[in-house]
Amino acid sequence: MDAPKMEKRAMKILIIQTAYIGDAVLTLPLVQAVKQWFPNATVDVVVIPSTVNVLENHPLIFETKVFDKHKKDSGFLGLLRTAKNLRKMCYNIALIPHRSLRSSLLALVAQIPKRIGFSTSSGKFWLTNIVECEKNIHEIERNLLLLEPLGFSTKEKILPNLFPSERDKKTVSDFFIQQNIPAERTIIAIAPGSVWNTKRWLKEHFISLSKKFSEKNFSIIFVGGKNDERLCAEIQRSVSEKNIFNSAGKFTLLQSSEIIHRSSVLVSNDSAPMHLAVAMRTPVVAIFGATIPEFGFAPNGEFDSIIEMKSLSCRPCGIHGGNVCPIQMFDCMKNISAEMVFDATISVLKKIPMKKS
Repeated sequence: MDAPKMEKRAMKILIIQTAYIGDAVLTLPLVQAVKQWFPNATVDVVVIPSTVNVLENHPLIFETKVFDKHKKDSGFLGLLRTAKNLRKMCYNIALIPHRSLRSSLLALVAQIPKRIGFSTSSGKFWLTNIVECEKNIHEIERNLLLLEPLGFSTKEKILPNLFPSERDKKTVSDFFIQQNIPAERTIIAIAPGSVWNTKRWLKEHFISLSKKFSEKNFSIIFVGGKNDERLCAEIQRSVSEKNIFNSAGKFTLLQSSEIIHRSSVLVSNDSAPMHLAVAMRTPVVAIFGATIPEFGFAPNGEFDSIIEMKSLSCRPCGIHGGNVCPIQMFDCMKNISAEMVFDATISVLKKIPMKKS
């Protein structure tokens, strides 16, 4: 790490990340780097309501500010209200990894004197420092570039950290006891959901995969949010074996993270759970369809594995995926077999300790 080019005085730094769960998790290494560079700084983070829980208990975040951009704060008056509250905090610097116009405007109206964001931001004309948004690097590395105007640079790999509380851990322990989840078995967490249909591996494939894991005498725990509860229940019923459990929709993000932490590996689509797993140091077998790892949002833990159909010329079909396949084929997911994912999972398991504390 280079020597600092500005005094490490007690500053107030605001990080604005009003995107979704995975984006919030991938912003945490930026928080960690800020505290490395400015250990006396107060670091606050602005997020949307659905991502607040994932930042709870983080020892490097002084306060989490909520910007409900989809509901009560969605209009300009709501933005003004939020900005007015932020203005009272007298921040010195705003770091804005989120590329939206609204995020840059929020920092401007909050009268934060130094506003650092990306060249791809819709509101870049409201920034005081514009950082080139490099395409072919991981999102974590991209976010760290925002510190370059402050003299920070590093080649160190920084992964996010999450901090489930003791109460979260007890809640998960109680679930394991109530469900009689065998402690001696290897646990495979599976996250079959996604907001985008084209990022979802087929339900039939998840059923086949779950049967294979069951035949191997593994325990399976489905994880996800309320929107994934029905899908997970359908897969569970179709497999109809013992030692298959559904936690989707029953737990907070940090509690789900603790479940993932207690699992040996997570099998997931390109969705938020794979970022939770990286933050909890649980290896991931990630299935990519409409999107590609080169966008910079792939899991990047030591033992993580990515399954994709590289030969398809139609990939990627969008940055976030979509509701339907544009060419009505969906080969990017149909052609990834349960055998491929099963073999990748077994390969990962062979590289790591079978049991986790």
